[in-house]
Amino acid sequence: MNEEDKLKKALLKKALGYDADEVVCEYVLGDDGESKLSKKKVTKKHYAPDISAVKMMFEKYYSFDYEGIYSMSDQELEEEKKRLLNILKEEEDGNHKMHS
Repeated sequence: MNEEDKLKKALLKKALGYDADEVVCEYVLGDDGESKLSKKKVTKKHYAPDISAVKMMFEKYYSFDYEGIYSMSDQELEEEKKRLLNILKEEEDGNHKMHS
């Protein structure tokens, strides 16, 4: 995957929102002077879609009439969201296959 593809994927992910694991580790100093892991907490964190990233996606990768978005129905906007989510899922599935 080239740099342009990596940037596009990252921008699309930010535009659509995503979940990520947040890891917090606590260490204690052992009797031997070495620090040792005492607690590890992993939580899911949701990052909401970023409208600036959406706008940048459309500017860079799509010919899109910004005024036209205001004339789109809720159903049309939902369909566009699903289309973009499918693109992201296909790209993620392709990357998982490459790294397996």
